[in-house]
Amino acid sequence: MRASTLAVLTLPPLFWASNAIVGRMAAGAIPPFTLNFLRWALALAILFPFVLRRLREDWPLVRKHVGLLAVTSLLSITLYNALQYLALITSSPINIALITASGPIFTLLAGRAFFGAGISRPAALGAVLSMAGVAWVLLRGDPGNLTQIAFVSGDLFMLLAIALWSLYTWLLRERPPAMATNTVLVMQMILGLVLAAPMVLAELVWGGYAPIVWNAPTISFVCYVAIVPALLGYLCWQQAVARTGSQLPMFFLNLTPVFAALMSVVVLGEFPHVYHLVGLALIVSGIFMANRRPRDAQAAPGSDRVGAKPANVGESRT
Repeated sequence: MRASTLAVLTLPPLFWASNAIVGRMAAGAIPPFTLNFLRWALALAILFPFVLRRLREDWPLVRKHVGLLAVTSLLSITLYNALQYLALITSSPINIALITASGPIFTLLAGRAFFGAGISRPAALGAVLSMAGVAWVLLRGDPGNLTQIAFVSGDLFMLLAIALWSLYTWLLRERPPAMATNTVLVMQMILGLVLAAPMVLAELVWGGYAPIVWNAPTISFVCYVAIVPALLGYLCWQQAVARTGSQLPMFFLNLTPVFAALMSVVVLGEFPHVYHLVGLALIVSGIFMANRRPRDAQAAPGSDRVGAKPANVGESRT
């Protein structure tokens, strides 16, 4: 695997781990749907001038595939992060991380149920190893801590969010290879903001949230989530899916709670423990296992199993 491919696979979970922390900090200052809307509006304002020329070139493709772009916009820009910020109001970071780690399972099942993708033995074993590693980190190396996890309404919101994200990841592979990655992202931002506007309006009218106090912290929250997890995170994710297919990036998503745990160590002043190393070893082993190419995938280059590049997904031009 090339270093650049490894980077676009690893950076999204790093950025999105920080998004969960900042989102939790902003939970009492900015309503969740409003934060999501402001996040993508600012990201669009930053990216749009750099993509305008290529957007004009890709406009015939955009018009032809506007339905696909609208659906992927709804699943990702409009719903996923709005549900995540909503979940962070009532759910704990450990629960959010645990539910996020179920992403590979949702991806495998969604691929099998809706897209006719097979589940190879390496992919299944990789999912089990990665899930075991994430669980070991979340339980701090003590299975007895499992009794301390209690699901609340926020957990259900996050469960829905990761299910929608899995569908988005599969649908993303259907975009025309000739359409630039940045064109896809800009159109998803535009359509996602249009679809999110009624949610924000409903939140302001019926949400019961206190008015936003615009100060240095709230402005910093919006700027950070717009630039790092939104803009940079999605650009890397688009590239990861284009280069490796739909399933492997979801296994790297299992690194999110590991990065979140390491950030918590820095913030709380705690030193790493043995269970961090054990969990990381299991997660990395799962990723490498999932990346193994089974014999049937080698014989059929067009298959969409882990380790095989989909025939209809080309290298993106940015």
